[in-house]
Amino acid sequence: MNTEQIIHTFVEYFEERGHRRITGSTLLPPPGDPVLFTTSGMHPLTPYLEGRPHPLGRRLVNVQRCLRTTDLEEVGDATHLTVFEMLGTWSLGDYEGSLSLDWGFKLLTEGLGVDPGLLHATVFAGDDRTGPDTASQQVWQDLGVPVELTVEDNWWSNGPVGPCGPDSEIFLWSGNTPPRSTPTRDHRWVEVWNHVMMRHRRLEDGSLVPLPQRNVDTGLGVERLAALLQGKSSVFDCDVFDPWRRTVPDLWPLDEPSLRLVYDHVRSAVVVLGDGVRPANTGRGYVPRRLLRRVLTTLWRDDPSRSLGDLPGELFSHTLDHFRQDADPSDVRRLLLGEERRFGRLLERGSQVLARPRFRRTLTDEDFHYLHDTHGLPRDLVISLRQE
Repeated sequence: MNTEQIIHTFVEYFEERGHRRITGSTLLPPPGDPVLFTTSGMHPLTPYLEGRPHPLGRRLVNVQRCLRTTDLEEVGDATHLTVFEMLGTWSLGDYEGSLSLDWGFKLLTEGLGVDPGLLHATVFAGDDRTGPDTASQQVWQDLGVPVELTVEDNWWSNGPVGPCGPDSEIFLWSGNTPPRSTPTRDHRWVEVWNHVMMRHRRLEDGSLVPLPQRNVDTGLGVERLAALLQGKSSVFDCDVFDPWRRTVPDLWPLDEPSLRLVYDHVRSAVVVLGDGVRPANTGRGYVPRRLLRRVLTTLWRDDPSRSLGDLPGELFSHTLDHFRQDADPSDVRRLLLGEERRFGRLLERGSQVLARPRFRRTLTDEDFHYLHDTHGLPRDLVISLRQE
């Protein structure tokens, strides 16, 4: 089952159960949201989770593209991506978490063909603020799915204040042996679907008060699920990366971690640019700039003649089509090459500045501030240049 079939099966399953599909918004969050980019499907829905009536009703489903820069250092492992798609469902004060978990189990096992014996669940064990999630535990026991009880790992919050609640996570076994141990003790249990029983609001003093309505908010990473269903050991081996694996290794002979970084960062930059963000030194614009500079640093480490212009247009078109974006691939390519030229000039200037006697010693915070404010050299770039 390829990625598009997984998405279609998911959406259709919940539409048959009374959910209305909402259009997945861009990576840009709604006005007033403090985050730079949408990091989960629930971000655009926050007002409705807090009680505002949604125009399409109380049962919703969508496919949302998301971006998370908090995982940049983990990109290259088997499960982390910077830009990815999230499948989501919501009950806005309608059904409870028990029904959501039952539907989730049946979609995975009957709709997507997952062996029930390869599933494991985790459930909130309770703490000094609220009791254990016995309803979710009972659902899994009735379905014959093993359950592990945790505290911190099964409490979801959207920051230090705001909506929160216990969650139940569904894990799929990825090992080559029969399933063993539990999700917190064996990394071969891969989380695929989180069901949040969003019932509380955390106040600034840490106390909890009930939300105006009891919601259910679920999220499932498309690429991660696709890799598992396709029998792949990494998200970079699922079908959405087929064009990248066919072309990039022949262009640039890199080790596997470096190839994965290139796949992820170029693809993510294309999606960010496709949503109308332009490279800059601050704010949203610094994200594509930082991604591309990490790529170029990797490429030029062994061969300074490598260029993003070597990439075939197919990769830009495929990425924009997959994320349902209307941007012109040639415009995105032009922006990438402009960033490449800018970074090349910055490296040349930076090397000259850092060759001065003043900067050959251990650098202080004052030095880093001067290099950034006067010469436009970010701290991470200065550190990289001094390590060469």
